Amino acid sequence: MNQNDSEAVDFSLDDAVLVLEDGQVYVGEPYGAIGTTHGEIVFTTGMTGYQETLTDPSYDRQIVVQTFPHIGNTGINKEDPESSRIWVAGYVVRDPSPNVSNWRATGSLDDDLTDNGIVGISNIDTRKLVRHLRSAGVMRAGIFSGDALIDSGTGKPRTVASMIDEVRGIPQMKGMSLYDEVSTEQMYTIEPCGQFEGKEPLFTVAAVDLGIKGMTPHRMAERGCRVHVVPSTITFKELEDLHPDGVFFSNGPGDPEQADPEVNLLRQVLDAGHPFFGICFGNQLLGRALGFGTYKLKFGHRGVNQPVKDLTTGKVEITAHNHGFAVDAPVGQPVDAPYGDGKYGKVFVSHIDLNDNVVEGLQCEDIPAFSVQYHPEAAAGPHDASYLFDRFVELMRSAKEENANA
Repeated sequence: MNQNDSEAVDFSLDDAVLVLEDGQVYVGEPYGAIGTTHGEIVFTTGMTGYQETLTDPSYDRQIVVQTFPHIGNTGINKEDPESSRIWVAGYVVRDPSPNVSNWRATGSLDDDLTDNGIVGISNIDTRKLVRHLRSAGVMRAGIFSGDALIDSGTGKPRTVASMIDEVRGIPQMKGMSLYDEVSTEQMYTIEPCGQFEGKEPLFTVAAVDLGIKGMTPHRMAERGCRVHVVPSTITFKELEDLHPDGVFFSNGPGDPEQADPEVNLLRQVLDAGHPFFGICFGNQLLGRALGFGTYKLKFGHRGVNQPVKDLTTGKVEITAHNHGFAVDAPVGQPVDAPYGDGKYGKVFVSHIDLNDNVVEGLQCEDIPAFSVQYHPEAAAGPHDASYLFDRFVELMRSAKEENANA
């Protein structure tokens, strides 16, 4: 349901109500936990991989809308989560599956949402909602169900206007610093696996956790790396004590303009000459460290079907995305990195999104550093961009050989 006159919206106490800060209202059925939740409402275009989406820390403080109408068919399992918990603030689907059918399933999505206290709504016109968000842009929203639909003062049903006022009172995503909220509190280590299991690591990586997905250090471990996943609060001295062959900055939530401590840490990494690889939030931080700005996208890129062109090879790849901010850098010829009178040398945009020409990667020419805006770890897929981990390994190998011959 969508009505301009919010007071005319009809709902019962058995319903769930989704309200947007611009006054749009959708009435559906509760899905998952009963209660209230707020956040920035965004949409993801993936047809599958909902468990990876829900457990991606980059979705912290966001209400996620699934554009694919039928969600929950394969239930949930213990293998696909990308972190230790569900991070989305709320969940919006059109037609939740009444059945679970998958040999790996250990339960239903509905039950998992309920157990994790994730308030959701189902059976609304998600196509109409997403078309609106594409036009108006992502914004603050709230989902209300159960007792959250009752005015505690009068005991009567709440007015929609009061729900909208409540939503308008929460912070906007722009200006929020969230990476410390999702980062690990203690360092942990992922040892080499696959063909390298039980062998001495080829390289040691210090991976700064700004909201890291579990598959990311695994992809490095598959290539013979020992990966120390470290808190966002790590100092440069503590990072150096790990004697890394390379440094990695992960994906994560929030506004990159509110991450000055991490930008300063990254500049120390670049000054020390450590090979660097960043993804998503890490790409935005490399952009800032080099002196570029960042900006908020109208509705962002979220899903597992975004076309990106690697300008270094001309190859087009289908990639996984989850970002609402982007780097403001010139596409075309290499330019001097603006920071510090060009102290970091030349840099160029290495990847662009073919839907809207948004910067999707940076490549430094004079220092060993590169980054991409999307997710090459590809959980739940696709795997077109896995070569980027090989690039990182080659960057560390070249640096190690140069140091050995120095």
